[in-house]
Amino acid sequence: MSRGDDKILKQLSRREALAWFAGSAAGAALSRPALAAAASGRSDPSHRWGMAIDLDRCVRCHGCVVACASENNIAPLGRSAAANARPIHWMTMLVPDFRREASELGPAPAPVPCMHCDRPECVKVCPVGATYQTDDGIVAQIWDRCIGCRYCMVACPYGRRSFNWTQPIFPGDNPSSVNPDVAVRPAGVVEKCTLCQHRIQATLEKSRLDEQPLQDEQLQRLPACATACPTHAITFGDLADPTSLVARLAQSPRAVRLLAHLGTGPKVIYLRRTR
Repeated sequence: MSRGDDKILKQLSRREALAWFAGSAAGAALSRPALAAAASGRSDPSHRWGMAIDLDRCVRCHGCVVACASENNIAPLGRSAAANARPIHWMTMLVPDFRREASELGPAPAPVPCMHCDRPECVKVCPVGATYQTDDGIVAQIWDRCIGCRYCMVACPYGRRSFNWTQPIFPGDNPSSVNPDVAVRPAGVVEKCTLCQHRIQATLEKSRLDEQPLQDEQLQRLPACATACPTHAITFGDLADPTSLVARLAQSPRAVRLLAHLGTGPKVIYLRRTR
């Protein structure tokens, strides 16, 4: 780094400096491939996590939305802040508005999380490697690395990313209400669904420590949204295992992937309504 570069960095904030590094030779050394390799060291390439959502079973109770927010420390926005910003939801009950797929899913609202694409556009555009793809297919994020440029929000064709406009404040400012397994995101960063990656890692670690093979039944209701669903409309599992329930549901004649024609390869599969 030259003296001129050092002088510039002293005049920048932390986030501005990170953004500057992304376009410099030094930033190239911290680029996405190296970061993704380090971040994905704990993942298992033999797995390919995915989710199936049966719209015949879904009763649109919003239990998955509430459970997701509680599990992942998504703070309520509050009445005053809600006048100036949109609330953050990693799982949202939405009326499909994806043109060709809208007619296939029907007019009723459907649960829409991050699609955890095989070829995620958000990963391609992140200048600092804050968003990356693990070996087991999860599109994950390093919150502290995010510089808030929101390129990923523009690139995501599903609109499944949210920007923190305000510092999260929990009811009563009580820290005991926060899940210690999930980091609280500060203002100025983008966040999204992680398929409850912390639960997946804990289950894998327990399987290794117990020296017991991982069973599909342990995975089917693992994410918070699937746990809370009263009708078992949401099924999680390993798409790389052809015997898993989620892999079999993905082969159903009712199976459809949102915006599949874009080539993103979403790993969240919907089963069309027949009723």
